[in-house]
Amino acid sequence: MSELLSITSLASRPSDARVETGSRGERLAAEFLKANGYRLILANFKVPIGRNRRGVSVTGEIDIVALDKDTLCFVEVKTKASAEFAEPLASVTTRKQRQITRTARVYRRIFQLTQMPHRFDVVSVLLVPDADPQIELIKGFWSESKFRRKRAWTGDIY
Repeated sequence: MSELLSITSLASRPSDARVETGSRGERLAAEFLKANGYRLILANFKVPIGRNRRGVSVTGEIDIVALDKDTLCFVEVKTKASAEFAEPLASVTTRKQRQITRTARVYRRIFQLTQMPHRFDVVSVLLVPDADPQIELIKGFWSESKFRRKRAWTGDIY
């Protein structure tokens, strides 16, 4: 039984190759954004964003926060070494979008940017062996209005 546990715990951790692929993709995405007029603010912003249904603390992360003219952009970077199984954009699921949206709300509240225009962009990086990286920027991949906010309890009894 302990062998099974060690196998599953190893499988849940990203391999060094995956970590390196992701890091390389984020570096390429940052260079691409700068070349396209974005002003980079920070990378890998992490903050607690609440608790899940089981009561476990959830941490959200935004890969890149940048300015595109006067618009605050929260950028998710997805990097893949191959598109055989799925395109990088397929990894930006609704669950991931919700987590980034919640993290962006916290970011905007912390830095008092609640009135600033913002959007959610995705940079797709495909690192095919023996070829130049293929980088694609999708501005406004989703909007915050897609996710209904929970109503705050007012204490009223219905």
